[in-house]
Amino acid sequence: MIELDRIDVALLEAVQKNNRLSSEELAEAVHLSPTACQRRLKRLRNEGVIEADVSIVSPKAVGRQITMIILVSFERERADIVDRFKSEVRNTREVMIGYYVTGDADFILVVTAKDMEGYEQFTRRFFYENPDIKGFKTMVVMDRVKATFAFPVEV
Repeated sequence: MIELDRIDVALLEAVQKNNRLSSEELAEAVHLSPTACQRRLKRLRNEGVIEADVSIVSPKAVGRQITMIILVSFERERADIVDRFKSEVRNTREVMIGYYVTGDADFILVVTAKDMEGYEQFTRRFFYENPDIKGFKTMVVMDRVKATFAFPVEV
């Protein structure tokens, strides 16, 4: 774990709420100079604290009308199977979020599709053609209540 001070925490809180703040706005928020803020942000990025700067896009605005949460179980759990599936998850555009988990399932995926036909095509390609998949359970999201990647940050 990387040591963060109160200014790092304030910067992280600010950019998690709005990553488009100017250096001057950040400086005002954390009581530091704009140059010092940029230096700290660069360090936080280089150290992997900030993994990416992203925008949260409305799925409906881009034609992704449905979202599903899918529990995936393997026939057997071997390192090569898990690694191969992780790679497939990372390289599949419909998969928005993927977690390797413990419990009743091996993976939890959050997937979007334009419609149910698109989701069916995804399942055929992603699950039915994979001999390592024992089964999957789908839950259709009825309403997105919260969408964020912000984490609580503390000193």
